[in-house]
Amino acid sequence: MRILVLHRVTDKMIRYATGIDHAAHDVTYVGPADRLATLPPGLRCTLIERPDTGDLTAEVLAAVAGLPSFDMVIALSEFDLIAGARVRAALGVAGDREADILPWRDKVVMKSAAAAAGLRVPRFLSLPEALDAEPGELPWAGETVLKPLDGAASLNVHVYPTPAEALAAVREVGVPGGTELEGFEVEEFITGPIIHVDGMLIDGKPVAIEASRYVGTCLGYAEGTPLGSVQIELTPELSRWTTDCLAAVGITTSLFHLEGIETADGPVFLEVGARFGGADVVDTFELATGLHLPSRFLQLITDGADVEAQPRPEGDGARYGWFVWPSHQLGADFCRISGEAEFRESPLAHRWSQRSEDEPIKTTLSYADTDIPLAGIVGPADSAELDRFLRDAFSSIRVEPVAPEKPSGEESAN
Repeated sequence: MRILVLHRVTDKMIRYATGIDHAAHDVTYVGPADRLATLPPGLRCTLIERPDTGDLTAEVLAAVAGLPSFDMVIALSEFDLIAGARVRAALGVAGDREADILPWRDKVVMKSAAAAAGLRVPRFLSLPEALDAEPGELPWAGETVLKPLDGAASLNVHVYPTPAEALAAVREVGVPGGTELEGFEVEEFITGPIIHVDGMLIDGKPVAIEASRYVGTCLGYAEGTPLGSVQIELTPELSRWTTDCLAAVGITTSLFHLEGIETADGPVFLEVGARFGGADVVDTFELATGLHLPSRFLQLITDGADVEAQPRPEGDGARYGWFVWPSHQLGADFCRISGEAEFRESPLAHRWSQRSEDEPIKTTLSYADTDIPLAGIVGPADSAELDRFLRDAFSSIRVEPVAPEKPSGEESAN
């Protein structure tokens, strides 16, 4: 089989050599130079660099122009899903088309599909619809979220006390990022702990599922506070809700990352992506189940292996969690960390990644442990113990901006 891969996520995360039999298949990777460089050396494949300066679909099609036809197009990054569908359509390759993917990327289409299936969702309107409504016509009155239709990592998401204040802010200053009004929605803010459920489906059949509860929120992380999550029990009710959500948006063969809000009346659908979760979701999933999501998914879709459900192994209920500390709001390229020693030395600290004062940190939002001040995995333990550990760490550890010391002998110019 001839396989085209839109390569964006590093191989460290995907493990392409494990997931695809490169001796049996002819694989072509198209991606920016820095991403192609992450693939294992000596891998039997074709590498084509794209400039990464223009339209992704156009760059990929230009890169493969004149090559023999492909049998499969793979795009694992959420930012590549639409482009992957457009490439399939242009090349006549079977697989998901743009209309199939829209309910996984457009939050209005997504929540409309979930609501039509009888699932509870926050009340919402596209931003143009909300702006056209008469004062008092919006179907909710409390806190209101303004968010991009296809956003990720809570970028350009804002919460206002009322719908009227949200719309007044848009009328006065426009939408975040200077984009079009059509690219945003407003929805009611629902209070409650946020959960995420991760796993994969093949032909509508669950292969593996894990549930977790956030400690902190993705919006809080975007605003500069630490974030983590701990694995929790996947109850029969939560499992049914998960499969109902996936069916509602038409996800049948894919990795998935589903988020919901816990309420007294059951979970409220928040959003879902046809992708694996960020931060250390993949690693904690593997620690708990023995299953590496991206590479196993690639094995199943490229080799047609028989699908066997892989439930959590019977054991003592030990679970794992992860945490990340943001740096994009520090306003500095370097940081100083204090108060972390007791947590770093705890037996619960399964993996600890910490920047020293002379190691640069990213000034843009990132969840990668190589970019941020502090990240790690905790466990094994029960959910409550992991939750306490993260909350204590978040309240005790301090991350502060710092200017790096000048090399010895360097004098000030003044």
